Amino acid sequence: MPGTRFEGEPQTLWLNEAGQDRKMRLVESLRFYDRRGHPWEAPKDSVIDGASIPRALWSLVGSPYTGDYRRASVVHDIACVNAHDPAARKAADRMFYEACREGGCSVAQSIILYIGVRIGAKTGRGEAGDIGPRLAIDALDREIVLTFSDVAQIVLANALADDAEVVEAQVDEAFEIVRRAGEASTMLRNGGPSELFISFGERR
Repeated sequence: MPGTRFEGEPQTLWLNEAGQDRKMRLVESLRFYDRRGHPWEAPKDSVIDGASIPRALWSLVGSPYTGDYRRASVVHDIACVNAHDPAARKAADRMFYEACREGGCSVAQSIILYIGVRIGAKTGRGEAGDIGPRLAIDALDREIVLTFSDVAQIVLANALADDAEVVEAQVDEAFEIVRRAGEASTMLRNGGPSELFISFGERR
């Protein structure tokens, strides 16, 4: 992607934990420069735990630390830790899109991954505690998968723009379309909006 670049390669050590082992410690710093030249750094000794994509979507978009978005996931983890308000988190997610492109993901792949982290931010299902074996997914995970599919289909049906801010606007619009459709459908069935759409509204 023009104007973007990584400095360094992710070098990590797995950490042994009392619960599920998912965290790694960086043994070398990794830095990404976005299209504006802004540096996003994952410093040496930082602890990371994945790409903040809900586990319910791993079979669709890939699990943490895999694929061409591996480096993007590292800098995105640290950016999310440092994002103390919704605007900062959305900036981190835009950076993630650009880092995915720089890592070798196609425009469509980067959009799909971007939608995944946006859903993770809105629902909290991308957090490190959401791991471990289960026999079945719950109702919220089922809604996450359906919403992800609906939003992705809406965005990918349009001409693909390789610009993080344009992608953000398209995804925001798609979320709103899906929210309104789902809210109307759920209210007809149950007399009130679903847990997922309440979560989306609260986390905007």
